This record gives sequence, C-alpha cells and structure tokens, in this order.
Amino acid sequence: MSEPKKKKHTIRNIIAVVVLVFILFAIFGQKSKSPSSDSTVAAASSPKAVATSTATVAPTPVPTPTAAPVSVEFQNALKKATSYANNMHMSKAGVYDQLTSEYGEGFTAEAAQYAVDNVKADWGANALAKAESYQTKQSMSAASIYDQLTSEYGEKFTAEEAQYAVANLPK
Repeated sequence: MSEPKKKKHTIRNIIAVVVLVFILFAIFGQKSKSPSSDSTVAAASSPKAVATSTATVAPTPVPTPTAAPVSVEFQNALKKATSYANNMHMSKAGVYDQLTSEYGEGFTAEAAQYAVDNVKADWGANALAKAESYQTKQSMSAASIYDQLTSEYGEKFTAEEAQYAVANLPK
C-alpha cells in the first residue's frame, strides 16, 4: 500500500517541478521581450488587459533613415570598413581606397562609399594612433609625421586630422 502512495507523490512532485519551470520560464521570458511582444502575451492571457493596454499605449512608429534594405555587399563593405578604421586606425580615404582596390577588397565604389559614410570611427583618434606609432617606432619628427599622415602616398588623413594628431603627440 505504501508503494502506490509513493508513486503518486513522485508523479505529483514531477508535475509540480515541470509547472514551476514553465512559470519561471514565462516570468523571465517576459522580461527579455520587447514591449510590443508583452502586449501580445497579455492578449493571449487576458482579453481585458489587451483592451486596456492598447487604449493606453499607442506605439509611435519610428521613421527609418533609409527605406530600402542594405545589400549584403554594402553590409560586408561596412564590416570591413569598421575593421580597417577601428583596428588598423586607417583614414577615411585610406579605408575607401582599400575597399575599392583590386588588390584589396574589390568592393564597388558605391559599396565603399556607403561603408565610409556609415562607419563609426573617430578619424582624429585614428590619425593620432598612427602619429604615435610613427613617433615611437620610426623616431620621426612632428613635421615628417604630418607629411606622412597627409600624403596621398601615405595615410591620406585630412589636414585637420593630421594637425590634431601632431598637436596631441606626447612631448
């Protein structure tokens, strides 16, 4: 007689644990979802809650700057531009040239332009990083560093970016 009771308690315990897991999943899953999906969950659980939430919360659509989706080529060019700008501290013109070069990445001019226009980079900081490298590793003077940073055969930074870099070199 004690064995059937034991089985009943074991089955109840398993069911209780499963129910508890589902409840915890539902609670923690709700916190990670966006507000729009919260109202969808509320709709499934309580029709009254949906009527209240839709009446009080009217999400405003946020306009996107570009209506057309970006092609894979443009996305890949942007990834490469980000890497060149933020890891190799290249200038905007240098990144563009690397992206379009037949010996570099071989992207179209349009994809490269999209990439340099949308990459998140601090070009002045990049110029300073290059300038510091020239100063410490090649023992170059400030004037030589400026020339190298602005040269069309060198780093291709703007005059303003190069001036910022030279002005902020360690003395």
